[in-house]
This record gives sequence, structure tokens and C-alpha cells, in this order.
Amino acid sequence: MKHLLLSILPFAVASPMIVRANIEPVPFHEVEMTSDFWRPRLITQRKVLVPFAFEKTKPGVAHLQAAADFLAGKKVEGHRPHRFIDSDLYKVMEGAAYLAQLQDDPELEAQFDRIVDVIASAQEPNGYLYPSHTTGVGTDKNMMGNEPYTFVVHSHELYNMGHLYEAAIAYYLATGKDKLLKVAEKNARHVNQVFFVGDPKYNGGKPIRQAPGHQEMELALVKLHKVTGKKLYLEMAEKFLEIRGKTYVPDGEGVMSPTYAQQHAPLEKQSEAVGHAVRATYLYAAMADMSRLQEEDSYTRALDRIWGNLTDTRMHITGGLGAVHGIEGFGPAYLLPNADAFNETCAAVGNVLFNFRMFLVHKDAKYLDVAEVSLLNNVLAAVNLEGNRFFYVNPLEADGKYPFNHGTMGRAPWFGTACCPSNMARLLPQVQGMTYAHDDENLYLAMYADTSTKLDIGGTTLAISQKTNYPNEGRVEVSLNPRKPAEFTLRLRIPTWTGKQFVPGKLYEYLNSTSENWAISVNGKKVNPKTERGFAVLDRKWKKGDKVVLELPMPTRLNKCDERVEDNRNRVAFTRGPFVLCAEEVDNGGATQRFFLDAKPTIKKAKVSKVKLPAGSFIKVKSPANALTEKGSPEKRDLNLVPYYAWNNRKPGSMMVWFPTTPKLAVFDPHSLPKESVFSDLKASHTSDLDTVTAAGDGKQPRWSSGKDVPRWTSRPQLGIKQWMEGYFSKPRKVRDIGVYWMQDQQDVKFPKEWSLEVRSKGEWKPFELYVTDRYDNRANQYNVVHPAAPLVCDAIRINMTPQENASVGILEVQVKFEK
Repeated sequence: MKHLLLSILPFAVASPMIVRANIEPVPFHEVEMTSDFWRPRLITQRKVLVPFAFEKTKPGVAHLQAAADFLAGKKVEGHRPHRFIDSDLYKVMEGAAYLAQLQDDPELEAQFDRIVDVIASAQEPNGYLYPSHTTGVGTDKNMMGNEPYTFVVHSHELYNMGHLYEAAIAYYLATGKDKLLKVAEKNARHVNQVFFVGDPKYNGGKPIRQAPGHQEMELALVKLHKVTGKKLYLEMAEKFLEIRGKTYVPDGEGVMSPTYAQQHAPLEKQSEAVGHAVRATYLYAAMADMSRLQEEDSYTRALDRIWGNLTDTRMHITGGLGAVHGIEGFGPAYLLPNADAFNETCAAVGNVLFNFRMFLVHKDAKYLDVAEVSLLNNVLAAVNLEGNRFFYVNPLEADGKYPFNHGTMGRAPWFGTACCPSNMARLLPQVQGMTYAHDDENLYLAMYADTSTKLDIGGTTLAISQKTNYPNEGRVEVSLNPRKPAEFTLRLRIPTWTGKQFVPGKLYEYLNSTSENWAISVNGKKVNPKTERGFAVLDRKWKKGDKVVLELPMPTRLNKCDERVEDNRNRVAFTRGPFVLCAEEVDNGGATQRFFLDAKPTIKKAKVSKVKLPAGSFIKVKSPANALTEKGSPEKRDLNLVPYYAWNNRKPGSMMVWFPTTPKLAVFDPHSLPKESVFSDLKASHTSDLDTVTAAGDGKQPRWSSGKDVPRWTSRPQLGIKQWMEGYFSKPRKVRDIGVYWMQDQQDVKFPKEWSLEVRSKGEWKPFELYVTDRYDNRANQYNVVHPAAPLVCDAIRINMTPQENASVGILEVQVKFEK
């Protein structure tokens, strides 16, 4: 493929139809990335993630092919409705196109061409493109509406097309081929007709005038305007933003609440981050686009309020957004759990996009600081170093067993809703497009990485490069080589983390001070520049061979949190430079939850080393701490920490970010039975290394048999082998009934072929006498309860299980009720 001409970052290509904003980012295709931190990741994405993701998105191609076959008059059988499966394909296509600059790949280009042919064939003559409605399988029960555009709030019809537009732009600029771009433009004209003019085929001919339920279309329309120069698309984006919260306001709860998709009020009147976090950040990014292009001051004021609300009350220290499960979004102010945090990867991607655009609006480094923290911590954590396993959910604590990540304890190879891996594929190649921004008189070094580029400034052409090991080290050497001497202002970002707090906002501040300060030299001579909006300002006449050196000290720092965040009271977190640090079980000889710091914690000279793995490396920091022993007494012990992004790249195990400053909050074994459990002990014939037998008695109530929302016991990887589990009471008890909540997933854990109970009384095991109308059931999503045939006193129970052939068995919870 040809080198790319545009990044997903805003406005990388100038258009004569638009008045240029004050500063523009240097597009990523004009920036060469040589960083030892970033370039290996891009190569891994190109070699591993892109082929892997294309393989995983084949169902999206098949979905489109069904529509193409239907339109060609062929009989289509077995087509299953899906709202957004094709959007994952479009995101992978976009990311692959951006990565094409690493090397030409005729095979990949041919694969693109084949997929583009399918997409074009799936589009209806009027421009509509949504396979489920084209073939007639989409209905109300699938949250699509029975007809096109009748359930815009959740159908994803416009969301999918937004990602198609972005893929089409990337494909066109990577190859010069415009077939997919023509598909995108045809659809955009169709959408404009249906939503803002009126089309006899839809809504009785009246314009629908309803904003997308999942924002994305707005961003994509701005980009489509940029690449084509057609004002219609910018006007459409403006209209979609203008009508949100006005023409349609849902009246319900959960995903139908007015706040879920930020439709509770007109945009200019909004002031808090609410609802689904990904939808919100995509919306805020589009508003920032419009704030720049159309000088929408009301949007700027609203975004300033929302940004303050985010950073002051609703953002994790990792830059993660959307702490609440269920709506995958924002909860009340200061609700920032650790083990139970949601923090969807896509929300972190949106946080980066939103904050970079806010920097372009305000030219203030604090927005870049938030973008950087989110990028280097939450976003990077979402993919392993090998590039083939992913986090959808990003908690700040894990016990090593609880399957927080949509059914897995660690990263998963893919997801049924695969937006996060595909979003990763398209964001990471854009990092170099965030490094430089400029106008005719000012050059901003927005992000630090080993890069080089050329740009026009001060009446000349400037070649500029950075030499640095950032973000692992803080020294940045900047070489400037203007074609002729030129006067302009060089602005170097001085990150928030070099001062009194790690990240902008009122949530977090440092506990320990440092005597190390940032410093700048020009051609070997130290200078003391003024700072403006987070940038050190160097205003001078530059000549060929000038060198600026920025030193950003990176001591290990302790962070405390606003006391209104309940989960972080009497706890501290470690950071170093732009990295949040965490402890992993693999480095600390046991559960990380057993560690605690002194009541007034300090950090002496922390030791920094490097962990080297076949797929990459990362830093490790060692600092003195305390830990509970098995007997409950404290001991002095070193605490080993790694960057949050690097956790779960080695062995499975526990992880912690926020450490208690009192032994009362430390836990030696996070898997021990709680005091309120009906059992004093649990044992099993075999327990998977990924699970724990105590899950069956921890009192955590499952909602579904899938085992995705609570800890579980399974007999993996033993298949077809009989199993047993024994539960012991603290004393003989009179049993009323016993219930077993069985697990069954879509893999190898199945309901047992048969099961039975035994009970122990006076040291002797004997069969459980089943009540005459009871039976040993294995019904899904409920406790399977049995009662004794006669009064029963025992001190233990045993569950005997015969698994199905080639399957293991699993239990989510065992419930025993006693007679009073």
C-alpha cells in the first residue's frame, strides 16, 4: 500500500472549504516513529493483531455477504441478525490501513479489495447499508426495530456507518482507491435525505431528525468533510449535534434512560459526565471538533464544565472512565471502585481522542496530560505484549480468580462484542500524529517519543527530531534544523506529573515531595523559560544544528485520593513519570492484597530495573513495604511494582494499584472463605488453576449460569472425569435444604450428566435421603434445590458429580439453609 495521508486525529489534512484553526497537528504519515517503546508495538500490531483481527471479524464479512446475496436475488438461509458486528470489521480495516506505512503488503491490499467488493454489494441502491434489515431478519426483539431507522436509539445503524466512513477514508488515502469512499458518500447522502430532508420510503416521508443512539457518526462526518471538501458532511455533523437532547428524549431506565446516550439536555446546557462512557467521549470529541471548526462557543463552555467534572470526580488514576457495570458508564460523583471497576477500553480510547481535541481548542497542556495518562495506562493495558489477547474491562485490583473480563480472569483472545480489540487496532498507530502541532509562529511538542518530521514554520522549512527513551526515562533531546534561520516559539510540554500531582483535576495529589525539578538547556546552556498553559516557552531565532535538552526527573511518587472516594480511603498508589504502578502476584511471592504501607508512608530510594520477555520489556520498581503473614502478623518485605499496562503478561495472579496504610485493610488470602459463609472449609477432587473452590461458599450471588459475573469452581482441564466437592460446617447443623448453582459456558464447562449428595454425621458419610418430590436437577440460571426426606443433622456435605462426555463441571455457589 502507499503511505498514508491522514490519521484518525482531527484535521490532519487541510481543506480549502474550512478556515484553519490556530494550530494543526502534524499528520502521522509525516512523522517517522523510531521509538523503542512505540515502534515494536506497531510492528506487532502489523504482524500479529491485524491478521488475527481479520480472522476474528470474518463473521462480519459473512454478515455483509448475506445482504449482498439477498440483493443479488439469491436465496439466503440462516442469516442471524446482529446490530454491530460489521462495525468491528470496519475498525480493523481502518487500523490496518494506518499500519500500511510500515511496509507495502500486496496480499493485505488484495484482502481489502475483496472485502470492499462485499461491502459495496451489500449496499442498497439508495445508499442504505445495514444487513439485518436488508435481509429482513432485524426486528424489535433484536433492538433494531421492525423497519429501518425505527429504533435509532439502539440499532447502531448510524454508528456502523460512522466506522465505515473512517475505514473508507483510511483505505482511500492508503491506496488511492475510492470504491469504499464512494460507498461511504452514497450512504452519507442517503442519511442526510432521510434524517434532514425526508424520504418517502422512511418515516412517512418526514425527516427523522433524531440523533444517533451511539455517537460516532458525528466524528466521521467531520473527517469525511475534511477529505472530500464537501460542506454537506460538516453541516450534517452540526445538525446531529444540534438536535441531541431536543427532538428525541427517551423516557425509561437503564439503557433507555435520558442520560444513557447523553440525550437528557441540549448539549450546550450539559455540565456533568453521565451515561455510557464510550458514547459520551465520542460525543465530547465531536463537540470539540465543532468548537474549533464552527467556533461554537456554547459547546466550548459546556465541554469545559464536563471536563472539570470528569477530572474532579469521575476519572480513575489510570485515566479510565465509566466505572459502573451494567450501563458501562458513569456513576455518581466519586464512585471509583477498584476491584469492581469497569473502565471499558473503548472509553479510554475516547478519553484520548477527546482530550487531544481539547488541546487543539485551548492550546493547554493539561488536556495532553490526561490523554497521555489514559493512553499509557488504560489503553496500553488492553492488549498484551504479544498483541493477541485483550482486556475489555480494566479494574485496578484483581484477586487472580474472579473472571472480571467478560468471563476470564485475565486477557481474552476476543469478545462477542469486539469493539475494544478493533479500537486498539486503529488508535495505537496514531500516536506519532499526536507528537507535534503548530501554526506559523508556534511549534508545540505535545507528546514525547523518538520521532522526526518536517514542517513549515517561521517562513522556512524545519526538520525536527526527538531522541528519547520516554516514557521510561525523562531525558528528551530535540534537534532543530531550519533550512534558514527563523524566528518562532518552541513550546515544550511540562507534564502535570512533574509538579504536585500526577494528573490534572482535584482527585489525586502527591504525598511525598521531591527536590528534583525539570530543566531545559539550549545548545548546552541552561535556560529558565517561562511557562504558559503547561508549556515551557522558548522564543528565539533558531538556526541549523540547534539542540534543546529537556530533563524530566522520574522519581517514584506516592499518591493519595480525595477522601470522598470511599474505596481509596487510607490507601495510596505508586506512580513513576506518566506510569501508574501496580503489584503483581508473580513478582511478590503471593497475594498482593497482603501488602500495606506505614500510616505515614514514605519512599526512600526506589530501585528501578527491567523485566525482559520475548515479546517486549518493561520497568520494575522495588520499594520497602509491609506484608501480613499467614498467622496475621506483619513483616517487612519489598514490594515489587510494574507499570499498570504491563500486568497479566506473565503468569495469572492477583494485582493491586491502591495499597492500604493500615494492616486492618490488608488480606493475606483474598480467596479465603468470608466469616459469614455457611462453610468453615471447602475441598474438591480437583480445582482449575484459574478458579478457586472457595467460590462455592463466598456468598456472591450469580445472575447467570455462564459464570461471567462471579468467582467459580471448575474441574478444568479434566474432561469426563468424576468429581466431588465437600463443604464443612463449623458444628453439626439441622439442614432445611441444599441448593447448587451450576455453571455452563460456551466452551468446555457443562451441566453435569448426573449428580447426588452425601452427608456426614458422627464421622460417617452416607447418602442424602431425597424428599419424595425432589430430584437432582441442573436447571440454568437458578439454584437447584433439594430437601431431606427426614430431619437431618450433619456437619458436612459432599456433592458427587458425573460430567458429560468431553466436558468438565463447574459450580458458582452452594447454598445451605438451616432450621432454627
